Amino acid sequence: MPGDAVSTIVDPRFSPEAKERLRELFGLDLPLYRQFLIYVRRMLTFDLGISFLSQRPVWEELKSRIPNTVALLGSALLLSSALGTWLGVKAARRRGGLTEKLVLVSGSVSFSFPSFFVQLVLLLLFAYTFPVFPLRGSVSIPLPESAFARALDYLWHLLLPAGSLVILGFGSWAIYVRNLMVKTLGEDFILLARAKGLPEGRILWNHAFRSALPPVLTIFLLALPGIVSGAVITETVFSLHGVGKYLLDSIMGHDYPAAGAAFYILGLLTIVSNLAADAAYALADPRIRVGRRIQR
Repeated sequence: MPGDAVSTIVDPRFSPEAKERLRELFGLDLPLYRQFLIYVRRMLTFDLGISFLSQRPVWEELKSRIPNTVALLGSALLLSSALGTWLGVKAARRRGGLTEKLVLVSGSVSFSFPSFFVQLVLLLLFAYTFPVFPLRGSVSIPLPESAFARALDYLWHLLLPAGSLVILGFGSWAIYVRNLMVKTLGEDFILLARAKGLPEGRILWNHAFRSALPPVLTIFLLALPGIVSGAVITETVFSLHGVGKYLLDSIMGHDYPAAGAAFYILGLLTIVSNLAADAAYALADPRIRVGRRIQR
């Protein structure tokens, strides 16, 4: 973030002395190593500081935005992975057929377009030309009175942003799962299951998909940090009250404490996701647990 944070929050007519007092107040006059040590201490204690722009505690501002981002990314990831997995399995089962060709073509097209382009087109079509969904925001103003009406209103605002991420994300899942299943369906234990006369559906889901599940589960967990970048664009396009838009606004406004806290939360999410992926892989694949016991 090049530039001076103080210059973005004060009137240009302020005297140099007033600007210098603000620099002292925010600790920007300290040497860089001192500022870094203060930053590390605050991150370890979750004392994320005060926002330069709003003059409010950063953690208080993040707490009001985290649920919206979690709802957006969580619903989009679950729906896109479920849809992509189902299509990938169907494509692997019908190799060379129309289903596989449609999955490969639609999957390749879905993640070939820039996310902001797809989202702007959806916003233009379904929020402006045909006003089926709201044009912006996470909730309506004023809020509905009953809790049930507020929940429906929130889902109404969430549907188009989450749907755009599903459209952009299901294709990579479908192609990835299709490739895994094609390889798994050629294994010897699948031939043995068919020789025993087991139903094709049981072979497909209970044997082949279960064998391909560990890498799918790993990719699912490792995708959590990656889709946060999609949250920045999506929340900005749809004007959602989330962490992604907060991060972009903090960077644009040279709000160092807010931007640093947002990056810190994203870093923690990456570390936790990697640990969860390793644990989930061991739970899904008994061979990992047996191998660790043998090494001991």
